[in-house]
Amino acid sequence: MKRFVSYLVLTVLFAFALTACGGSKKENTVHSIDDLKGKKIGVQIGTTGDALAGDVEDAKVEKYNKYADAVQALKQGKIDAIIIDSDTAKVFVGKNDDVTLLSEGYADEEYAIAMHLDNTALQTDINKALAELKADGTLKKIKDYYDGDKSEGSDRKAYTKDENADRSKGTLIMATNSEFPPYEYMEGGKIVGIDVDMMNAVCDKLGYELKIEDMAFDSIIAAVQSGKATVGVAGMSVTPARQENVRFSDSYTVTHLVVMVRK
Repeated sequence: MKRFVSYLVLTVLFAFALTACGGSKKENTVHSIDDLKGKKIGVQIGTTGDALAGDVEDAKVEKYNKYADAVQALKQGKIDAIIIDSDTAKVFVGKNDDVTLLSEGYADEEYAIAMHLDNTALQTDINKALAELKADGTLKKIKDYYDGDKSEGSDRKAYTKDENADRSKGTLIMATNSEFPPYEYMEGGKIVGIDVDMMNAVCDKLGYELKIEDMAFDSIIAAVQSGKATVGVAGMSVTPARQENVRFSDSYTVTHLVVMVRK
């Protein structure tokens, strides 16, 4: 009996300590986009979600270098919501059963490849390659693979780089941020994802060797402007503000922003 009472006391004390330290689950209060007013909103630095959150009335915007950190902050009750791209949001929701997405989202946005404003020749070449990859179904197969079943025995296959392709044009440097699944993320010590496979396919067609440079998302445009990178490919949306600093290819996919909250 004494042992039971001691256990009960310890349980009560532990529960009290959790509550006092903010460890208890914080209730979700965001049920629509309108509810974001006055809330703490998590974003990845430099994204379109970052820009949108700044326009929410009385909201406090918490900026993170990677979405994974924002998701942890949401789960811990440090923020109330995250504005995030839908494809990436689905990956995190699939791995975390205590977060979900609002049914209401923002407008569609187009992802494209960024390059130096003066590089019209490369823009023409990349647009031609993208058109061919769309027409022959390669882009769809790449996206279907990362969106679907990647287990052994699945008929979905990742893009295989053509080892016999011409590489006479030299190296094309792709600036990216490996914190944005399924477009780019780390697996087995290397960066993989939709954008990586797509750029390997583009380089196979155009005669380049692809080299990937991982960096903070908000450093990518500066890297392209300075010539440190040939292109920026990181699930990057085409916006008027970005078009003042870089040239974009045609769109290679369409997605939209959503709001992630605690369940």
